[in-house]
Amino acid sequence: MKAIQISKPSEMKVIEMPDPTMGDGDVLLRMHYVGFCGSDLSTYRGGNPMVKMPVVPGHEVGAEIVSIGKDVPEGLKAGMTVTVNPYTNCGKCASCRNGRVNACQHNETLGVQRWGAMCQYIAMPWEKVIPAGLLTPRTCALIEPMSVGFHAVSRALVTDIDVVLIIGCGMVGMGAVVRAAQRGATVIAADIDDEKLALARQMGAGYTINTLTDDVHASLLEMTSGFGPDVVIEAVGSTPTYQMAVDEVAFTGRVICIGYAKTEISFQTKFFVQKELDIRGSRNAQPSDFRAVIHYLEKGTCPVDRLISRVVTPEEAPAAMQLWDEEPGKIFRILVDFTR
Repeated sequence: MKAIQISKPSEMKVIEMPDPTMGDGDVLLRMHYVGFCGSDLSTYRGGNPMVKMPVVPGHEVGAEIVSIGKDVPEGLKAGMTVTVNPYTNCGKCASCRNGRVNACQHNETLGVQRWGAMCQYIAMPWEKVIPAGLLTPRTCALIEPMSVGFHAVSRALVTDIDVVLIIGCGMVGMGAVVRAAQRGATVIAADIDDEKLALARQMGAGYTINTLTDDVHASLLEMTSGFGPDVVIEAVGSTPTYQMAVDEVAFTGRVICIGYAKTEISFQTKFFVQKELDIRGSRNAQPSDFRAVIHYLEKGTCPVDRLISRVVTPEEAPAAMQLWDEEPGKIFRILVDFTR
């Protein structure tokens, strides 16, 4: 079957690989659309320490069930449109013991620690296959990244009395914007790109800040009556944005960390104590987050077409990735269409 492989930094190509084999409890999926995410871009750039090359990337999936193996529940049937939960969980570590399987110590994510879904077919354990109702496979490819943003809002314990600043309006940040707005919070979206900020308003942000051209501190004080945001969700993973999160959050506020910073970061640690901050990591997503995103997308209010920057064939994928590498700020999602 046809697959996309990142063989070394800045080198992506189409390869042929064997069709997957199915075991008991497995479901065979035909890929329709698979999205490139930020971790794939990092892998392409040679900056993802969790990846051993060569690797088949991809874990944002819109697929169709082809066949089912033994011991698969009756609710999964051939022809169904599905997405996948791309994370593994060992069931034995502290995270799994505490019911937070999304943060499994030994997690292996498709396309990162193990070969991913950028191919024509994959076999998955039935527990990781998520029916998507009436959603199209194209829309399904947006579920996983949005669910990561939804999970961050859950980690922040956001309510309708909170002011929430979300730094970074990529797909994960947009998911956080949607979920925080759904919970009734006042949402402030911050990014360096005005087009993304305009879309964030459409998806629920009440205020926006361009961190390149606006005075962030002054703007936040004006928007929050001088208090600062109750919650800051960091969805970029850079030194300035992490420092911004700690500096700008209100006293007794919550800082939620999604983005992976590539280098060590220095903080004014006095703010941890003086502000009595709650600083929480947010990793991957829970099954309930996937269900919540599907429920949101089924309403038909999400501007899906604006979130999908390009749809390419496998043969066009290397050029598309090179373009994303050169202009990362202008891309939401690139989907690879494996039906053509």
